[in-house]
Amino acid sequence: MSKPVVITRPIAQAGALARQVTAIGRSAVIFPLLEIHPLPDTSALQAALADLTRFSMVAFVSPNAIHAAFAHLPQWPAEVAIAVVGEGSRAALAEHGVSDANATIHCPRDPLRTDSQTLLEVLDLEALRGSQVLIVRGESGRELLSDALRQNGVSVTQVAAYRRTAPQAGAAVLAQLQSLLDAESDWIITSSEALRILLAMVERIAGMDSVVKMQQQHLIVPHSRIAEVAKNLCFNNVTLTGSGDERLLAALQSSHE
Repeated sequence: MSKPVVITRPIAQAGALARQVTAIGRSAVIFPLLEIHPLPDTSALQAALADLTRFSMVAFVSPNAIHAAFAHLPQWPAEVAIAVVGEGSRAALAEHGVSDANATIHCPRDPLRTDSQTLLEVLDLEALRGSQVLIVRGESGRELLSDALRQNGVSVTQVAAYRRTAPQAGAAVLAQLQSLLDAESDWIITSSEALRILLAMVERIAGMDSVVKMQQQHLIVPHSRIAEVAKNLCFNNVTLTGSGDERLLAALQSSHE
């Protein structure tokens, strides 16, 4: 019997991957480690999106940022470039009809390294100097992209599009986690924050012995940054796939052979 595949994405993003996991003959378990909530007040977001043509580029930090923004956008102005950090964001843009065919999309070239730093490496910072850039993000996050753009003479506006929180650990969640700890599973981890939440949750409900058991589980991660965090948290069985669901699925199939 094959090991279950634990999908830890927010619930709204987990279903599509779970169906693909099932399609390759694996058992998918959805166990969200982050919750994504709409903002109670979207007036700042709507104001920033009201006239996108004043920006030379709009950077979306995640698929969630894209979906939240496009809820207020009838269409994308073709003259405004887009920056994203991974294949998940490209797929989210495609859901809203935006692709390389009708927009300029900047994205890191190396699928193993998809973050703000590698995005900066593909941007023409000199061409952006003196222009305005909008960053659409969660309520909190790293400042690397905005700081680097400002240091290169770019006027940066940041706007929150959603709220990210740890899940409420009720009785059902804790029981499911305990069951997963007792099994040998493949865990798909697509966020460093989610991995830290998982380890803290395990320690809180089951103690350090279960933390050690968790650290021995097989993690499948799409980004080198997550792999580095996993190593620092003493996980010793980590598969780095690169960005994109197709690479995650290929790793699952390879590990099952």
